[in-house]
Amino acid sequence: MSPTVHEIRNAIRVATGRFEREFEASFTKEELQAICEALEVEVDETGRPSTTGMRRLVRVQVGLAESREAAGDSTFRKADLRAIADEIGASPEP
Repeated sequence: MSPTVHEIRNAIRVATGRFEREFEASFTKEELQAICEALEVEVDETGRPSTTGMRRLVRVQVGLAESREAAGDSTFRKADLRAIADEIGASPEP
């Protein structure tokens, strides 16, 4: 059976030095920053970057979008999470 979205998110959290969550939850701003660091994405916004901006940068880095402008700003879907997990070497337990 394939891993759930929750399992993939938790695998990404663990791979980026964050804690697993017991309940289904989207990534926090801090978790997105950790993902950007793991992917070596340069977040060049002053102050604290927006969650939307970081999601767009991640999508570009893992090849889900050709440019930041073309990247969607919605929360990550299962296919997005799989691409991110593959890129950072996170292995969700089935």
